[in-house]
Amino acid sequence: MLEEKRVEVNSLGEFGLIEKLTSNFKSIHPNTIKAVGDDAAVIDRGSYYELVSTDFLVEGIHFDLSYTPLKHLGYKVVVVNVSDIAAMNGIPKQITVSVALSNRFSIQAIEEVYEGIRMACEQYGVDLIGGDTTSSQSGLIISVTVLGEVAKDKVAYRNGAQVGDVIAVTGDLGAAYIGLQLLEREKEVYISNPEMQPEIPEDQEYAVKRILKPEARMDIIHEFNALDFKPSAMMDISDGLASELFHISTQSGVGVEVWDENIFIENTVYEQALEFGIDPLTCALNGGEDYELLFTCSEKEFKKLKNVRDIISIGKITEKGHKLVTKKGNVIDLEAQGWVSF
Repeated sequence: MLEEKRVEVNSLGEFGLIEKLTSNFKSIHPNTIKAVGDDAAVIDRGSYYELVSTDFLVEGIHFDLSYTPLKHLGYKVVVVNVSDIAAMNGIPKQITVSVALSNRFSIQAIEEVYEGIRMACEQYGVDLIGGDTTSSQSGLIISVTVLGEVAKDKVAYRNGAQVGDVIAVTGDLGAAYIGLQLLEREKEVYISNPEMQPEIPEDQEYAVKRILKPEARMDIIHEFNALDFKPSAMMDISDGLASELFHISTQSGVGVEVWDENIFIENTVYEQALEFGIDPLTCALNGGEDYELLFTCSEKEFKKLKNVRDIISIGKITEKGHKLVTKKGNVIDLEAQGWVSF
């Protein structure tokens, strides 16, 4: 019998690994409407759909405590989960928080994390209803599960984009990536000269805030509800715009065409990217952790949003392919080089 060839986890990537591990699981309960494969699972609760999503944040992988304040970390772990509920066009209701920590953390330190969690719960109207704690031999690990709700006729999946739909995003992109570069630079300065205190100039504060204390775009979801608007497909931008466009394209069985001049990059972020020698557009397409919303809708539906701030049309859904159209009219293949989990 031939020995099966070893397959490395990092050869599959995050979504490939999930598909590999879960492909043999079949839902047996009729109220399981959507299982694996979207920003949140969807469960039929009779008069509404319940949404459930879980995220891990691991020290050294997702955050660096040398420049991440514990209170900001606590706030962010809630935000990234609330953003998943927003991506389904839902409203967050409850969270559970589980923490594994090594003995280098004091009670006071963990209280700082939970103060940030409390602030985020207050900001987004979410109840902390449970969780677990245990020890860790490798620093701090936090897992949050969020529960939300959405009307049955308003739920937005990744697989509903139609040919001819508008592709739109909220807000500006690329800032979180540049914020991370700024913090990493300050860390290197500190390592080489511990007597030098890190100092973030005023014109860099926006980018740093976007990585340390992002916000979920629940304001947009409330606008959608007020305008009786439903996206044909939607997800949040956590792994980079290009990567998320590929997800919508693949799951909807369509192509995408994106216009680079319509992708909004905040001025100070644009200038800072150039200073780092990085193409600002690359930051927007592949940076990740912006937690803005990417969605599609018909041109008729898009007109409902004409008075909503922070919404920009960046392209259209096509029959096939992934194309980026430059300001000069050149058409090139869009590539996804977002967050790599393994």
